[in-house]
Amino acid sequence: MLLKSISYLSNLAAAATCFALSASAIPNLPEPVSSNAVASTTIRGKTYIASFGGISTNNQSDIHNKAWLYTVGDFNWQSAPALPSQQQLSGRLGASAVALNSNFFIFGGYSVNANGSVQNATDSYRFDPINKRYTRLNDIPVPVSNSTAVTYQNRYIYLISGSGEYGNVNVVQVFDNFTQRWSQATPYIGKPASGLSATILGNHILACDGAVAIYGENKAPLLKNVAACYLGEINIANPNDIHWQHISHPTGEGRYRMASISSKINNKELMLFIGGTTEPHRYNGLTSSLAKAKPSAKVWAYSLAEKRWLAVKDTHAVMDLRAIIELNANLYSIGGMTDNATISDNVIQHEIKLQ
Repeated sequence: MLLKSISYLSNLAAAATCFALSASAIPNLPEPVSSNAVASTTIRGKTYIASFGGISTNNQSDIHNKAWLYTVGDFNWQSAPALPSQQQLSGRLGASAVALNSNFFIFGGYSVNANGSVQNATDSYRFDPINKRYTRLNDIPVPVSNSTAVTYQNRYIYLISGSGEYGNVNVVQVFDNFTQRWSQATPYIGKPASGLSATILGNHILACDGAVAIYGENKAPLLKNVAACYLGEINIANPNDIHWQHISHPTGEGRYRMASISSKINNKELMLFIGGTTEPHRYNGLTSSLAKAKPSAKVWAYSLAEKRWLAVKDTHAVMDLRAIIELNANLYSIGGMTDNATISDNVIQHEIKLQ
């Protein structure tokens, strides 16, 4: 009888372990998508992960405004109401999504016209994952796409640089979720760029790289990567006051559309940059020379406490990301592009190992 009880308890423990493992895993997306805005939030013990907009193939006609929502512990993603749009074309690429006060916030992005020109979205939204409803926010003062966004004090959202109507901009736009108003913070001192990446740790923002457009007479603009990192310290007494300073670059070779997040690795608080590509590209994965961009497997890790970059082993190669999700101390990318500019439905776990 005792042996049977022990066997029963052992099986129960094994089943509980399996459930815990399966509950922490994220299933693949319902369909491939790249350049989608991604974020996660936890409400009353339930964690929700959302994906907004993006492109499902390398064709312009497959730019969309679909939204998917995953509740951790469920078997699959569920369709959510489509991301609204005030533009002629409803699809949206290169938007920024963050989570704040149990809601998702979606800003900026762009659609592509039939002639290949782009149109930045001016409208922004808050999405409630419980009621699955969008609320329109005040428009972005300077509409941007391929910007980078971070949150601060569970109140402020910073949109840093990005591509404006007439080129890249150096503005840092701040949305105050208490007052629902926009303001401008200290401008970004780096070269204005699209597809740059940033993360925040405490009151410090670290922004790196991106791409600039080089214009020639009677020629389509060439995309050129930027290799530069800037650390911004937010004034605790004034969230619009940021002291930016240039810091060393980890490699000297710029990357485009990396994903970034701050996380604790080996008991170290690190500012991480994952994936991306050294070859800036358009929505279809093609570079200015019409070659297919190659994804990077590199990981950069900056220790704010030590004021230096740490060596990290490579991870899975993926590019065209907007964010990284952390779940149960594991890091995941949602969609993006893999080898041969293939748009993916994969949810990839990225194991970060310091060398």
